[in-house]
Amino acid sequence: QVQLVESGGGLVKTGNSLTLSCAATGRPFGNYAAAWFRQAPGKEHEFVAAISRRGANTAYGNSVKGRFTISRDDAKNTRYLQMNSLIPGDASVYYCAATRAIANDYYTTDREQYAWWGQGTQVTVSS
Repeated sequence: QVQLVESGGGLVKTGNSLTLSCAATGRPFGNYAAAWFRQAPGKEHEFVAAISRRGANTAYGNSVKGRFTISRDDAKNTRYLQMNSLIPGDASVYYCAATRAIANDYYTTDREQYAWWGQGTQVTVSS
């Protein structure tokens, strides 16, 4: 079983940047495709970004495209979410998730396909 722990959340001002980290233990992160989702109070989980196990394929939600970047560092067994030009609408609890990679280029935006989740990290954006 893989365990995921997010970090890096906090309070930032509109227009600033923040980088979230998702560290995996128990299994090599390279065996999994990974994704970030977020959930604001009273709202459904929203897909943010996904990356295939080798990093060749990535995908982004429409609301973050061009501002956020998902990346990987297998040496550190960690996935990252670089968030630039943050706006109040980005304020949420951000969750890292992993799913077994059925192929090197596999990823999915469907949260139901992700079996392993971190505990979440809060991002707050002040105007």
